Amino acid sequence: MADLSLIIRPEAPEDAPAIERLHERTFGPGRYALTAYRLRERNGHRLNLSFTARVGTLLIGSVWMTPVVIGAAKALLLGPLTVEPPFRGRGVAGALIERALASARDNGHHLVLLVGDEPYYGRHEFKRIPKGRARLPGPVDPARLLVRELAENAFDGVSGAVRPDWDA
Repeated sequence: MADLSLIIRPEAPEDAPAIERLHERTFGPGRYALTAYRLRERNGHRLNLSFTARVGTLLIGSVWMTPVVIGAAKALLLGPLTVEPPFRGRGVAGALIERALASARDNGHHLVLLVGDEPYYGRHEFKRIPKGRARLPGPVDPARLLVRELAENAFDGVSGAVRPDWDA
């Protein structure tokens, strides 16, 4: 990453068209059918907790954080996380994740949920949610439902349906 001159900054409204094009290229039109996308479409992500990665003026990556509720517990849904293919494997995604998690913690959030691969996200202290403790409003492989506690024991006693946090 040292050779990239990577700039991570909060997402701005004017970044939306470039991010949408990035999502289209990396995830395709089928992304709208995914359960996590359905949660996001009804309750938009928060710009102050979402970040872009740039090399110079070129937007090469993005991560979103969307407020959700798990049962009665407030949480954030991380994703989509995407990096332009030529820049993958250089630490860009990890830098975006860590910046988003730090910002969430600094803003008083205690839980972050995501749908993803545990071997990858485990590097960022995400752990598999025990089967049945959190239910998304659509099909999700339970092995891919992960949580990260930003405060000690924040997931203790948390269970229930995951839904948009309309009050956030």
